[in-house]
Amino acid sequence: APRAREDPEETRWRRLAEGSGGGGDTARQTQREGERRRRIVTPTPLAAAMEVIEGCRLPVLRRNQENEDEWPLAEILSVKDISGRKVFYVHYIDFNKRLDEWVTPDRLDLKKIQFPKKEAKTPTKNGLPGSRPSSPDRELKKTVDLSLHTSATGIDKSITTPGLAYLTSSTSLQRVSVVKIPDRTNSIENVTKNLLSKRKLEAVSLATQCSPATPVAPAPEIPTPVYAQQNGSARRPIPALAGRKRKANCLGTDEDSQDSSDGIPSAPRMTGSLVSDRSHDDIVTRMKNIECIELGRHRLKPWYFSPYPQELTPLPVLYLCEFCLKYLKSLKCLQRHLTKCDLRHPPGNEIYRKGTISFFEIDGRKNKNYSQNLCLLAKCFLDHKTLYYDTDPFLFYVMTEYDCKGFHIVGYFSKEKESTEDYNVACILTLPPYQRRGYGKLLIEFSYELSKVEGKTGTPEKPLSDLGLLSYRSYWSQTILEILMELKSENGERPQITINEISEVTSIKKEDVISTLQYLNLINYYKGQYILTLSEDIVEGHEKAMMKRHLRIDSKCLHFTPKDWSKRGKW
Repeated sequence: APRAREDPEETRWRRLAEGSGGGGDTARQTQREGERRRRIVTPTPLAAAMEVIEGCRLPVLRRNQENEDEWPLAEILSVKDISGRKVFYVHYIDFNKRLDEWVTPDRLDLKKIQFPKKEAKTPTKNGLPGSRPSSPDRELKKTVDLSLHTSATGIDKSITTPGLAYLTSSTSLQRVSVVKIPDRTNSIENVTKNLLSKRKLEAVSLATQCSPATPVAPAPEIPTPVYAQQNGSARRPIPALAGRKRKANCLGTDEDSQDSSDGIPSAPRMTGSLVSDRSHDDIVTRMKNIECIELGRHRLKPWYFSPYPQELTPLPVLYLCEFCLKYLKSLKCLQRHLTKCDLRHPPGNEIYRKGTISFFEIDGRKNKNYSQNLCLLAKCFLDHKTLYYDTDPFLFYVMTEYDCKGFHIVGYFSKEKESTEDYNVACILTLPPYQRRGYGKLLIEFSYELSKVEGKTGTPEKPLSDLGLLSYRSYWSQTILEILMELKSENGERPQITINEISEVTSIKKEDVISTLQYLNLINYYKGQYILTLSEDIVEGHEKAMMKRHLRIDSKCLHFTPKDWSKRGKW
């Protein structure tokens, strides 16, 4: 039999030991040193990375917002070779998918690698086939989420707080009294602090679980006045209990936790722009496929997968016409297209203009190509969105900024022509170059301004993304607090308002009004009545936020006539 090839390092130490007769202390010490060195030798990252496969989980090095190194747990979604070197596409567990990226082997901590469990057949989800690979602890998390959801439901049925169901679902409430009480030791909050501590927790826990998807049966019509008081004592607002629901299945998904009042129906939606077709479970759609998009003077780095044509995905840059949103493969093609493109604004009717800000209403049936291109662009930044081509049932409202070259798209929102669930927004997006500048709240405010003209209350389609949820909560909070602080007492009595009146004035759906009051920790239950307490912290925070909010919708600049879309002839 051929002799096995000996390690050169081992050969050198063996010969050294033989040359000294094998009995010298120096030779034995040298041999032990050689054995110690061989033990601490570890495989190179490149060699060890050959064992990493799709579905593995391991810590991966990344920089956080403070520019500090951290090692979050990540899942390997894909592996590919670039010039003979392996790179790995990773998803950071409990992080939003927009942070997914390609990493090199030197960023992997191979000592803590977790290999996926082998399964005899393709994994399924809710009885539907899917291609999502298995990974450690996935089934365990699903079991935990199911048990938590079941227990929350049990709590919902067991706790009975008088008048709370009535507050959520009644069609008329008695007036809310608003009283401004000076900061004294005998104020109502100090007197009833211990009494309210338990009831407040129960009330918040139960009311937070009331959602449009799970309506509460109306209680008997009993008078339940609500008192709002502005108190000098400072209280730190806390989030509503039981306010976090299960993770969404796809834009944050996903990793975006929602308020349970933003409930997600258990069955897949069959209508709307977020209709669940299970395509997001495919491993391909979990990975970004576009490297970069050039739109006008901006270059955008997509956050999520978007179903652009396959032949365009390998390109380093995808070029879009900023007026018609047509996608092209090269800068030369874009320049040639601009010589033939006559558009300098979105197609459709301009229904609002103030200063440089304009809104255009676009019918998804009459302007199908533009609407489809808009949806493809939006999908790069909206993970929930699953509808791209059937745009006929939707209206698109595009916000633009005007300069000497034309109307440049800033963001948009879409809505169904006929919504059976009072949705006034299907998808909403502010493009990344314009984020954190107040345009998101302006889009939301405009959607509710349209609802006021239509004489309806509205709510956004669920689930919301993480950024969308933050924007809506901020808008709801500022709008409701603005109304409460403007109330004035008459004849020395407490100013009063009802939940329904707040909803009618703002066009915010009643469930969203209640969930916002609970999120701000304003609503309390005391002696058979609901009271709203505005602390100094909340008032000061609201005043500072309103000072920073410069962009507002002027209803006088809106020229909009709602249509009756129930008549199919108008489609």
